Amino acid sequence: MNIICIQDDAFHALVDKVAERLMNKLPVQQNKWISDDEAMKMLNITSKTTLQNLRDKGKIEFTQPMKKVILYNYESINAYLDKHKKKTF
Repeated sequence: MNIICIQDDAFHALVDKVAERLMNKLPVQQNKWISDDEAMKMLNITSKTTLQNLRDKGKIEFTQPMKKVILYNYESINAYLDKHKKKTF
């Protein structure tokens, strides 16, 4: 059995490099439908009324599988954010 000794900085750099490679190879699976809390976090809003206004005006897609359960389309929120982005100078 061989033992390899490396300095702390080199070890942490190696771990970061391995983690980066794994993240690039394994795509992150995002749920198509997210909760209102997740949607509000993505949009950086704190009011459920604002979220409802976006929903009512057709700005973001949603589904309502049960009476009190409303889920939001992750991709439509990203599209909404992209539509309203401002280009830098």
